[in-house]
Amino acid sequence: MTVVDFVLSRARHLNPGSFAMVMATGIVSIDLDQHGMRALALTLFGVNLVAWLVLLLLSAVRLLRFRHELVADFTNPGRGAGFLTLVAATCVLGSQCLMVVHLPELARALALLGALLWVALIYLFFAATITARIKPGFTRSINGGWLVAVVATQALAVLMTLLLADDPSARAGWLFGALCLYLLGAALYLLIITLVVYRMVFFPLRAREFTPPYWIDMGALAITTLAGSLLVLHTPATGPLHELVPFVKGFTVFFWATATWWIPLLVLLEIWRHGWRHVPLRYEVDDWDIVFPLGMYTVGTYELAQALQLDFLQVIPAVGVYVSLLVWALMAGGALLREYHGFRVGGRRRPLR
Repeated sequence: MTVVDFVLSRARHLNPGSFAMVMATGIVSIDLDQHGMRALALTLFGVNLVAWLVLLLLSAVRLLRFRHELVADFTNPGRGAGFLTLVAATCVLGSQCLMVVHLPELARALALLGALLWVALIYLFFAATITARIKPGFTRSINGGWLVAVVATQALAVLMTLLLADDPSARAGWLFGALCLYLLGAALYLLIITLVVYRMVFFPLRAREFTPPYWIDMGALAITTLAGSLLVLHTPATGPLHELVPFVKGFTVFFWATATWWIPLLVLLEIWRHGWRHVPLRYEVDDWDIVFPLGMYTVGTYELAQALQLDFLQVIPAVGVYVSLLVWALMAGGALLREYHGFRVGGRRRPLR
């Protein structure tokens, strides 16, 4: 198998949610930087920038060469939401450019790109889902992956708030926009999670159907916590939006508490899936949907403790940083082994010429 064949094969079968790897790596990098592990945080920033560029190139190749497969994925309600990981990954990388390294110009460019992608993809996804003539049914359509719509929205809110914090002279209208995105993300969560929980509770859920994207049930809450905490920290003490800070504080604590509630349940379901039902532990691209929520919960809790001056909460990120790093390392190792094995197997099967 030549390199060109390998690239074309990867582009054709690219998972719509592949950018979750960039989301996970980015948030773990931010997590490490918050806890003084700067060298490792910078290393992951470099890895993440390369990964984002490679996945963007593969996505472009897929759009140009394999448009039919791409459209089929996008119009599939069970897979289409995965394309929104591109928005979230772009914004998380932009946040790294401000929280890990200081590259404000690159952060602004990524914010603009993220905003354009958000407008295009979120409306196209919901429009395609609503207008589809043939629908696969409720249980085959809805899953935790739909909550990437919330993650993408809040990731943009986070990046906008960080840009305003980096440049206080920016217009207050941008802060209002970040606040509106935060509230929109909260509204989308309440709408979508109702459907997800209804599917989980009132319809049979086989162990193989409890896939990693269900961890976004918690991850969407964690990034909402981060967005709210940053708004509290960076809203000016004087101005028209200052009066809304107490409301944002209460709402943010509400989402953090709900995220905390989800974690033991998700762990129990993983034990049921792998320990009781014996679903094999095998790397999948969707496994990054576990890493991202864990890292985001740690970062969100860290910023919440700062925003509300609750020092006792810092014990959670002090432990969580090592948990998220360990899980990231396991997933990265699994991804590398799978790619190496795929290349070797493809090479052996290629006929001689």
